[in-house]
Amino acid sequence: MADTTPLTEAAVTAQLAALGEVRTQIARVIVGQTAVVEQLLVGLLAGGHCLLEGAPGLGKTLLVRALSQALALEFRRIQFTPDLMPSDILGTEILEEDHGTGRRSFKFQKGPVFTHLLLADELNRTPPKTQAALLEAMQEHTVSYAGTTWPLPEPFFVLATQNPIEQAGTYPLPEAQLDRFLLHVRVDYPSEAEEQAIIRQTAGSAVQAIQAVMSGEQVLALQRLTRDVPLSDPLLAWITRLVRATRPQDTPVTAVREWLRWGAGPRAGQALALAAKARALLHGRLAVTRDDIRALAAPVLRHRLLLSFAAEAEGRSTDDVVAAVLDALPAP
Repeated sequence: MADTTPLTEAAVTAQLAALGEVRTQIARVIVGQTAVVEQLLVGLLAGGHCLLEGAPGLGKTLLVRALSQALALEFRRIQFTPDLMPSDILGTEILEEDHGTGRRSFKFQKGPVFTHLLLADELNRTPPKTQAALLEAMQEHTVSYAGTTWPLPEPFFVLATQNPIEQAGTYPLPEAQLDRFLLHVRVDYPSEAEEQAIIRQTAGSAVQAIQAVMSGEQVLALQRLTRDVPLSDPLLAWITRLVRATRPQDTPVTAVREWLRWGAGPRAGQALALAAKARALLHGRLAVTRDDIRALAAPVLRHRLLLSFAAEAEGRSTDDVVAAVLDALPAP
């Protein structure tokens, strides 16, 4: 039976109390990175997956592990390497023998993808065949093997990391794979004060323990609340115009025609609307605002745009394109 609980301020306050404690627990081991933590929580509330990109040593893996510890969810990590096979992710059939009867039969041994929170570490270090093994799991939350479809636990959340610096021995993620990620999260260097705090914290003998403060049932309840957050018709129309304006063949924005070969598809609009609802809920609001859409336009769109050769030659980025679109199409 569908959940018909009305979206009230009391319900939001009760559900978000534990979410605030999740932030507190993560802050015990992660210094700064406020925007990154917020975007991960947006992905969690929206029920979408996140791709984290940053230089080595910025704490991407530690951040994901801290999030998993603050949530009472099963956590698995897969270290992606060039020799990783799809069966190493999804699972495989093994031959079992009944010692009583001597009969042998095949049994499906589930792989590490059967978890609530999956860390796909350095996803771009594995060949496309293995990368594609995650497509069905990320989109359908199922795994098909030998004619049988196996459901994944709910909630199911993939956090993938990749290193933008080392390109040798890597395989760029195909557009179909990138489009499965709700957000592309950029992890930047900390400020000087934050870096000093990190060194002080990690060079000492005290080890900060993280407590699990939110259950899977609470996460699912928050995801249902997220979809109930109102989105006005003018803002919905603005989201549609923003996404359509990224397509070079049908755009009023000069920068898009010059800098892009390919724009975002309809899934980008769905992602931006849902992510904006999640951010509004995360800030304790019962309606989406223009600031929610502006704040998440780049994380939602940056991995769904394909730069032209001219843009690459000029040193432009997809974030520059998103900024140009936001400037050209003012909010209602």
